[in-house]
Amino acid sequence: MLTNIPSFSDIKRAHQRISKYIYNTPVMTSANLDVFSGCQMFFKCENFQKVGAFKMRGAANAIFSYRPEDRTNGFACHSSGNHGQAVAMAAKLAGAKAYIVMPKNASTVKINAVKGYDAEVIFCEPNDASRTKTCEEVVAKTGATLIHPFNDYNIIAGQATAAKELIEEVDDLDAIITPVGGGGLAAGSSLVAHFLDPNMEVYLGEPEQVDDAYQSLKAGKIIPNKTSETIADGLKTTIGQKNFDILKEHVKEVFTVSEEEIIQAMKLIWERMKIVIEPSCAVPFAAILKNPKAFAGKRVGVILTGGNVDLTKLPF
Repeated sequence: MLTNIPSFSDIKRAHQRISKYIYNTPVMTSANLDVFSGCQMFFKCENFQKVGAFKMRGAANAIFSYRPEDRTNGFACHSSGNHGQAVAMAAKLAGAKAYIVMPKNASTVKINAVKGYDAEVIFCEPNDASRTKTCEEVVAKTGATLIHPFNDYNIIAGQATAAKELIEEVDDLDAIITPVGGGGLAAGSSLVAHFLDPNMEVYLGEPEQVDDAYQSLKAGKIIPNKTSETIADGLKTTIGQKNFDILKEHVKEVFTVSEEEIIQAMKLIWERMKIVIEPSCAVPFAAILKNPKAFAGKRVGVILTGGNVDLTKLPF
């Protein structure tokens, strides 16, 4: 089990550990969208990952880091959906029970997916305090091991493997950009970029409505979100301390985007690339479109984080 910030050896070990439980997802390009953006983009399609999101990487690494005899009481987490699905599936693969705390307004498609992996769903109010308190109660009652969605070095090392695959596959990237919510993917990606190419620029995209990473990096301390009102439901959470400590060392800039910019970016990817992505995925692309000078002429890796969308509630 990791106790300190993951090294590149830790990330390579995580990649080996989870390789038979994940897909090495494709990297796609779009000449049409390159014209729109003024840069050359390489989309790492984690929307094609197992459970439909990159979260499978971190959950599998965390759960399979435990020995079989330490899995007997199962695993618990709180999640708006994708992390919950990933913990549910990874626990099932490990032969363990999963208890998933979800906000009562989570999307139906994500709730049903979690239940589909034989996990027990426990509902809470849609705020950080309720999620944390309810999950603590579940852990106390069941003896399950908590798998935190992001503030965990094993999670960070697992999520880092997406950027590792992208950077190793695509030569000469100038920059990489991910969305940021709790910060597991963002922290892991920034570490990998630092280890593989210290000159690579690392950017983050974040909704204006929940701009805690932007505010926190500017202030030098964590500034919690005052609201969770964003269409990008995977990015509502305030950034974790372990994640923040990594990001403040390796991230060049956080770009914020409006709800309308997220929707338009999402629509463009659906229309031009013919792939299904969820709103959180569209945030980095929206950030590129909004800040063309920062990316002009560059080769940019973009991680598309997931494709779990309620098709009855599309925003366009």
